Amino acid sequence: MSNLGNKQTNYAFRAFTASFITIGGLITSSLPTLAVTDSYGNDYRVCAAQLLSVGVTAKSASQSCATALRPRELSSCVAKIHKLTQITPVDALYSCQQARRPQDLATCVVSISKSNQGSENSATLTSCGRSLLPVTFAECVVGLRREIDLSPTQALNTCIDASEGSSGFGGVSTKPLGL
Repeated sequence: MSNLGNKQTNYAFRAFTASFITIGGLITSSLPTLAVTDSYGNDYRVCAAQLLSVGVTAKSASQSCATALRPRELSSCVAKIHKLTQITPVDALYSCQQARRPQDLATCVVSISKSNQGSENSATLTSCGRSLLPVTFAECVVGLRREIDLSPTQALNTCIDASEGSSGFGGVSTKPLGL
C-alpha cells in the first residue's frame, strides 16, 4: 500500500507542477507586451512626447514619429535645434526628417548658429541639410569665419561648394602624378 500511496502523491505532484509551469509561462509571455506599452523605453512614445513638448502639432508628431527609422533621434534633433537656435520646430522637423543622421544635422545647425550669433538660421538649416557630412561642414564654416573675414552667407556657400566638389564623384583627372 505504501507503493500505491507514493504513486498517487507523485502523480498529484506532477499535475500540480505542470499546471504551475503552464500558468507561469503564460504570465511571463505577457510581460514584454506590458513593458512595451508602458515604458519610456518605447522610442515612438519618447518621440511623440518630445515633439509635442516643443510645440509640434499632434498630427505632425504622430506622422513624423511613425515614419521615422529612428524616432528618438528625430525628436532629439528637433528639440536640440529649437532649444539652441531661433529656428521654429516646424522648420527643424522638416529638415530632421530629411537627414540621414539627424543628430549630425542638429550639431551642424547649432554649431554654425552659435558662431553666426543666430543670423542666417534658415540658410544654415538648408546648408547643413544639403551636406553629406554636416559635422565636417560645420567645422569648415566655423573655422573659416574665425580666421577669415567672411559673412555667414559667404562661409556657408564656400564650404557647401567645397563639400559638393570633393565628394569623390565627377571629373577626375587622368593625368599621371608627377607630370
